[in-house]
Amino acid sequence: MLQKIKIPHTLVLLFTMMVLALAATYLLPHGEFERTSDGHGHSVVVPGSFHTLEQKQMLKPWHIFTVIPRAFEETQGIIFFIFIIGGALAVIRATGVIDAFMGRLIQKYGSKPYILMFSTMLVFSIASSTLGMAEEFIPFVPILLMLCLALDFDRITAIGIMVVGYGIGYGVAALNPFTVMVAQEVAQLKPTSGIGYRLALFLPFFLLGFHHVYTYSKKVRKDPARSLLNDSETMEVSLPEKVESITRKNWIILVFILTALILIVYGISEVSGWGWYLVELGGVFLGLTIIVAAIGGLSADKTAREFAIGASELTTTALLVGFARAIALILQDGQVLDTIVYALASPLEKVGPELASVGMYVIQSLINFFIPSGSGQAYVTMPLMTPIADLLSISRQIAVLAYQFGDGFTNMIVPTNAVLMGILGIGRIPYDRWFRFIFPLILKLWLFGSIALIIAVLIGYQ
Repeated sequence: MLQKIKIPHTLVLLFTMMVLALAATYLLPHGEFERTSDGHGHSVVVPGSFHTLEQKQMLKPWHIFTVIPRAFEETQGIIFFIFIIGGALAVIRATGVIDAFMGRLIQKYGSKPYILMFSTMLVFSIASSTLGMAEEFIPFVPILLMLCLALDFDRITAIGIMVVGYGIGYGVAALNPFTVMVAQEVAQLKPTSGIGYRLALFLPFFLLGFHHVYTYSKKVRKDPARSLLNDSETMEVSLPEKVESITRKNWIILVFILTALILIVYGISEVSGWGWYLVELGGVFLGLTIIVAAIGGLSADKTAREFAIGASELTTTALLVGFARAIALILQDGQVLDTIVYALASPLEKVGPELASVGMYVIQSLINFFIPSGSGQAYVTMPLMTPIADLLSISRQIAVLAYQFGDGFTNMIVPTNAVLMGILGIGRIPYDRWFRFIFPLILKLWLFGSIALIIAVLIGYQ
């Protein structure tokens, strides 16, 4: 059945969703929650405060066009980061260091690629579970693509390793400061509390995700015609036929690259207190570009040309990010986003604790389409889910876990997730092909996630 699904170009799909969002602002009641500050500068919904608005903000039809530039403005951080990453990686590749080390990796793991797949996916998952990394993985997309194509995998396998890895990591995150910590703060729970059960869930959920990617990749490696991208645009990978020895210059460049990555991880961590994010990360990669070019012996003109070419190749990716953000902006401007959240959350008060926990998961998954930001979703939904959990004698920890599942797992499929659309854009993977690949896994995760929540209720997870 999934093979028959035909979805247009991703930009067309996103624009269609914008049209539907605009129509929703005309058809749904306009309403909003009252909000208050949580003491840390964050706006938090006041439970039970939803009310319809007598004075409605009716959007003009041409709002659908003016909202797009605003969406680009709001997502400028990730858009410019994508351009910088594209340029930086093009310069790094021009030095020959990527080809040299990839050639060595292929030489070492060419006969056992699934060990490389497992370890790479595990690293992505652990980094997301602990540090909340997602956007930071974007620099690795081109490298992962080249490596997987050289090992006779397809592009979906490469992107699956990354997206499923970080999606599982977010879904059962142990310490993620952008989801777990925020949701627990709003729910007035001790930071990192309940970590034992989440750690117990990590391995089975990770293996479920790995098995999905592994099964698909094995099928495609055996018969390339079975790839979901078999009739789509191809991506050439040009690696040297002969594996050259890694030079001293290559090692020096690698040291600088690793140093930059370590600096980035430290800069975004709470330990440093630096508060780094996309602007600072982009600055690090720009500095790295100049250093690498100098060590690699590239002239200023060649460096500029390579950087411009690398950045230009990601223009479509940048467009996808902006269009994805525009959908939520339309719903916010039309004063119906809170209406949708309220309508989804209200039925939970009428069912028992086991079904309510599963219902929370379903609702968080649906809301994630409209609010794909992890911390943003926590600030909107947790003030609503927390009193509902108390009313139904469900621990607040379970409400947080349902939020994690709904945010992390669903982020692997919702087209409003700017990071996902950016990664798919770099990999030149049409959304309909990705949907066919990821949807069966999402169904499995919904099933196993529901079972995990019911068990949490039965064991009194706190």
